[in-house]
Amino acid sequence: MTAPAVTKRPALFLVPLAVGAVVSVALGVYGNVHTPTGHPLFYHPFSSMFAMKVWLTAVALLLALVQLVTALWMYGKLGVRAPGWAGRLHKTTGTLAFLVTLPVAFHCLWALGFQRADARVLAHSLLGCIFYGAFVAKVLTLHTKRLPGWALPWIGGALFTALTGVGLTSAVWYFGTIGIPK
Repeated sequence: MTAPAVTKRPALFLVPLAVGAVVSVALGVYGNVHTPTGHPLFYHPFSSMFAMKVWLTAVALLLALVQLVTALWMYGKLGVRAPGWAGRLHKTTGTLAFLVTLPVAFHCLWALGFQRADARVLAHSLLGCIFYGAFVAKVLTLHTKRLPGWALPWIGGALFTALTGVGLTSAVWYFGTIGIPK
């Protein structure tokens, strides 16, 4: 007996996008109305909160590159078939990338708040909120069988783009402007 065909419904993609948008806006509102403490709760073994944020963001960017390569590999875009373990590597590096961003985001929101001092800082604040909304949307998309095949790569690309933007406006900027933190 074969499983019944699942009807794909592109309009259902609006649900994970809407939930992700709510998460993004909620983080932005919290970061805006919360009075930043200006002090980290923790940062060891790093020398400072900014060193922690820079290094963990750099790690997240490296893991995101692995995510990109494994996604392209699994979708057959690299010209060679992906081995069975590529999916596990993709899932593991995605989980690790998300986990290493949590202390960064916590300190961004708690100690620094949503800032708009200049275009780079505003872009960083916005992209940070968008990243977590896109993450929620990706998880919801991943677990919804009724979405068309293009939905997961699309939201995965948005997630990758948001994290890359966060990294470029923080860690990469820091390395290029201030230097390598100790």
